[in-house]
Formats: sequence, C-alpha cells, structure tokens
Amino acid sequence: MRPAWPERLRHRAPVSFMPLMQLFASLRILNRHGLHLKFSSISCPDSFSCFQRSSVSASATFCSSVHFDHSPSSSPQSPVQTICSLVIESCFRQPHLRLSPSKLKLELDADSLTHEQAISVVASLASEEGSMVALSFFYWAIGSPKFRYFMRLYIVCTMSLIGKCNMERAHEVVECMIGVFAEIGKLKEAVDMIIDMRNQGLLLTTRVMNRIIMVASEMGLVEYAANVFDEMSARGVAPDSCTYKSIIVGYCRDGNVLEADRWICEMMERGFVVDNATLTLIINAFCEENFVNRALWFFHKMKKMGLSPNLINFTSMISGLCKRGSVKKAFELLEEMVRNGWKPNVYTHTSLIDGLCKKGWTERAFRLFLKLVRSDNYKPNVHTYTAMISGYCKEEKLNRAEMLFERMREQGMVPNTNTYTTLINGHSKGGNFSRAYELMELMCYEGFFPNICTYNAIVDGLCKKGRPEEAFRLLNKGFYNGIRADSVTYTILISEQCKRADMNRALMFLSKMFKVGFQPDIHLYTTLIAAFCRQKTMKDSEKLFEEVVRFGLVPTKETYTSMICGYCRERKITLAVKIFQKMSDHGCAPDSISYGALISGLCKESRLDEARGLYDAMMDKGLSPCEVTRVTLAYEYCKTEDFASAMVILERLDKKLWIRTVHTLIRKLCSEKKVGMAALFFHKLLDKDGNVNRVTLAAFMTACCESNKYALVSDISERISKGIG
Repeated sequence: MRPAWPERLRHRAPVSFMPLMQLFASLRILNRHGLHLKFSSISCPDSFSCFQRSSVSASATFCSSVHFDHSPSSSPQSPVQTICSLVIESCFRQPHLRLSPSKLKLELDADSLTHEQAISVVASLASEEGSMVALSFFYWAIGSPKFRYFMRLYIVCTMSLIGKCNMERAHEVVECMIGVFAEIGKLKEAVDMIIDMRNQGLLLTTRVMNRIIMVASEMGLVEYAANVFDEMSARGVAPDSCTYKSIIVGYCRDGNVLEADRWICEMMERGFVVDNATLTLIINAFCEENFVNRALWFFHKMKKMGLSPNLINFTSMISGLCKRGSVKKAFELLEEMVRNGWKPNVYTHTSLIDGLCKKGWTERAFRLFLKLVRSDNYKPNVHTYTAMISGYCKEEKLNRAEMLFERMREQGMVPNTNTYTTLINGHSKGGNFSRAYELMELMCYEGFFPNICTYNAIVDGLCKKGRPEEAFRLLNKGFYNGIRADSVTYTILISEQCKRADMNRALMFLSKMFKVGFQPDIHLYTTLIAAFCRQKTMKDSEKLFEEVVRFGLVPTKETYTSMICGYCRERKITLAVKIFQKMSDHGCAPDSISYGALISGLCKESRLDEARGLYDAMMDKGLSPCEVTRVTLAYEYCKTEDFASAMVILERLDKKLWIRTVHTLIRKLCSEKKVGMAALFFHKLLDKDGNVNRVTLAAFMTACCESNKYALVSDISERISKGIG
C-alpha cells in the first residue's frame, strides 16, 4: 500500500487572527490607492498549513468576498490606477495578447512595484477589464524574479479568474504555479495550496492533477506522485493515460522497474492505450536493469497490440540479451529486425560485439567488427573499439588489444576513460604494471584523469600478484588527488586482509565502508564469513550471517557451505546439519561441495548412516560427488571392515570415476597398513580393468612387504601375469 495523502489536507486547524489582521492591512493599502471596496459577507478562512499559509488565506478569502468600486473620485489617480491604465493601454496596442497573454510588453520597471500593488493590479484588472488583461499583467509580473515566487500573486489571480467564471484560465495559472514553485523545491507547498483553494471554488481537474504528477515524477518524487494519484481517485477525478504515463516514466527514471511494471499492467487492465513511446521507455528500462525476460514480454506484447517495434526497440532488446549472455537470441532478433526493414546501426553492432566478447567469442566479434569497419554507412565508434579491446584483454591477447588501441588513435578517435581503464585492467591482470602505469600517465597527458575504476584495476592486480604494499601506496596517492573509494575498493581491501588472515583490519575497513554509506554485497560477506570459519571463530561468522539476513541479502551456496565447513572444523555437526537444512528451506540448492563438506564432517563423527543418506540424496539429484567425498565415505566403511557397504557406494559411479576412486582408495588403505581390505579392492579393480596403475601397484606391494603379507602380493602378481599372458 502506498502512503496515504498527508493528514493535514483532510483536517484543518482552528483559525488564527493573523490572517484577518493582514486582510485589513491589505484593504487599507488598496483604499489609499483609490480602490473603494464594498464588502459582502466574509466568512472566516481556514488556517492553512503550508508555505505563507496565514497571509495567503486572507488574500484568497478577500478576493472572493469583496467587490471593487471605481466610483468617480476627486482624488488624484493612485499608483495602482496608473499601472492599470498603463496595462490597458498596452493591451489595446498589442491585440495578439488575446491569444498569447504571456507576451505583454509593458514600459514599467517591475522593481518599482510593491507586492501589494501587484496583487491589487491583478484583482482590479480582472474585475474591470476581464480575464485576458489580468492574465497579461500576471505573466508580465512573474517574468520578474521579484514576483516569480510570490505565492499570493498566483492565488489572487486564480481567485479573480474564478470570480469571472473563467475556470479554464484559472487552471492555467494553477498549472503555472506548479511548475514555478517546483523550480525552488516547493512543489508540495504549491499542491497543498491548490487543494485548499477548492474551498474557494477551484475545481480539481484531470489536467491539473496530471500536471502535478508529471512535475513530481520529473523531480524524482515518484512516491509523492503516487500519493497524488490516490488523492485524485479519492476526490473523483478520473485518471487518464497521461496520468499513468507520467508515473511510469518516473519509476523508470528512478530505476524501480518493478513498480513501473505494476503501473503499466494496471494501465492496460483499465483499458488505456499504451503508446509506442511508453513501451519503448519501459523496454529500455527493463533491459538496463537486467530484467530481460520481462522486457521481452513487453516487446512481444507490443507486437500483439499492433505496434511496430522500431530501431530503438530492437537495439535495446539486442543490447539487453547480449548483457545477459543470450547472444544466440540476440542474433535471432537481429534477423527479425532486418526482415522488418530496419538496418542495424553502429549501436546495434556494438552491443553484439560486446556480447560476443563477454562469451569469449572474440574471433566472431572481430569478424563483425571488420564488417563495421568496411561499411560505407556506419563506422565503429569509441564504444565499439572499447568493447573489442575488452574482449582481447579478457582472453589475455594484449598485443591485439594494443593494436586496436593504436588503430583507434590513428583513425582520429580519442580513447575515453573507459577505454584506458579497460586496457589498464588487462595489463594489471597480466602482471605488466609498467605498461599499466605508462597508460595511466598517457591518460592524464591527454586530459582524461583516472577515476576510481582505473585505480581499482591496478590495485586489484597488485594484490593478486602479491604486491599489496605497492597497491596501498597507489591508492593513497589517488586519495591525495581527490579520488574517493567506492564499494569495489573496499571489497578489494577487505578481501586482501582476509587473505592475510588479518581480521581486525578487515573489520576496520568494513566499519569504514558502512560509515561512508556503502552496503557490502553478499559476496563480500561470504568472503568475511569464510575467513572467520577458516580461523575457527564461528561466533564472528554467526554474527556476520545474522547481519546478512537482517539487511535482506540472500545467502549464496558459498555462504552456506562456508558455515557448514566452519562448524565441521569445530566438530559442531548438529549446527552444520541445521545450516544445511536451512539452506534447502530458503530455496538455495546445495551443490556437490555443500554435500561433500557435510558428509566429511559426519564421517569424522562416525555418523555413517546420515552421511550415506546424504550421499544417496546427492546422487539422486544428479550431482557428482568429488573424489574426496567418494574416498572419505568408502574409507570410513573400510575402517569398520564393512567392505560390502563401501562397494555399494562406489557402484553408483560410472566406470571411469569408479576406477579412479578405487586406485586412490587402495593407496590410502595401504598408507594406513590396511592391506587386507586393499587387496579386496585390488581384485575388484582387476575384474574391471586390466591396466594396473604402477603407482598403485608399488604402494600395495610396499605395504604388503612391510606387513609381511607376501601371500597377498603373490595373488595379485599371479592375476596380473595371467592378464598379461
């Protein structure tokens, strides 16, 4: 549920005397200017709770309850009368103002007018000369900074136009007020005033409410726009397609595509026609936020509604599919695009090249790149070159990446910060830091200053190559030059401290990360949890795991597996089992490593039946146990002289894995001087495979000799000889 409309709009506070005092002061000013007022019944105005509420209330009530009397007077013409005459004369000379009242040219200095005089002039002109003359002066006045943000001027003008029964022009002034006060961040105050003016006869229309919603959405106040929508419905003002479109646009700009999705579905359910522009916007937004399947749904829905996807729609979808790694589908969409008569442009090709490079298909990407180079219509741009350079850097083909970099500069294209950072990252991962530093200097020379991504690339490379002190010096230099660390920087630093097992410094960096407003992701938490688990400090791991849940992050398989391994190291198998069960309960499917960790822990505690149950469950799910898991479980049964159970466990393996496991198991049994059990497995091995591993045979023969089990050696040697013969 969205928050309700502010309570202050539904209940009014008791009236104060201040508005009445200001009202009488205004009347005295007008009388001094020669405007004689006849009072009708003045009802006490409600107390307003927004910007300039008390003074504006009096003005609004004043305009609706007094009548201007311009009876002849012997007194000289007042300044207000003089200004009115000047406005009327100017309007008479400018007949086009009847169509465009905002274009009044008035030979008058706005600074010579007081605020009260401006209000008086608007009210007088509306009363005596009509709406268009009053509007002309109003637009002239708000063209000056002195009156532009003077709210009472808007209210008096609106009330005057309502008094002339010109509701259309009153709404025009109200819409103007919405836009003007949004400029100074006072949209909500303006809206509060508009709602209050309903008591003075202002009718709320779909057009006015749409204007509020559109401006709020443009300002990023999308939740407020949604509240206005609720108020609109509650007051019986019917929304239209423009209402929905403004809110959808706002949510898309805000990156909240799930809310945008909900609103566009509601829009379609109510029978409003969704135009091509709105669908294009939402397809782009969904692709940018990696909701590609939903974007595809809207793309197909667009075609079912009879709207033809354009070049932008196709390119957006192709880009989204490539980012997700669905390159094959992207090329299928490209074929459909060509069939529909659209020619792919440089942006379409760049998306495809980037997608191919991310999949590791750089040769295919390069063929497409060459096609673009040879094209007469489109040529590769800086983004195309950067995508291709990135592909070669990922494959560690840095010579080709450098070749493209030079070719790009020869073509007169200026590499941007992203291009330099991509190449620097490639050299840093390869350990060529001298070239990385050289590129950084070249980057500065050409006017592109390294950003935090550039520093992160080199710092990460230095840490991974065992040069953390140099990484810290470089980072400090960046901080001195005004670079600010981002979440990636903190992740690199914390990961390095975890690798060093310096958990105090890791937690110090984590605390600083929180202080500067960055939220660690689940992968960083997993790194920390795994590090504490390796140090057998499960209390710290548990605290971090609780923090993960509290922040609404979703633990991964790696997070759960780290906790399971930690508990197994401390021989807290019951807690390990609970974590494993919680893993399944939270929809996180355990993999062979998760199963293997718990099976090993259960084996150490001689809980073989439970370990066997997990092993069978893993095999039933099609997961292949690693060699350590296979050997560990079989060996534990061998220790209890249960040869049959050990063989049953191994029988579920395919022949290749079975042979490999038995070889390892025989060597392990021999190292423990369990040569009798080893001999049984050796005979089974010879039944399945005549090719005996020389290492396994040597280990078996050595163990038998050391145990004085020469008969076992003789039996195996005889079988091997028969097999050879």
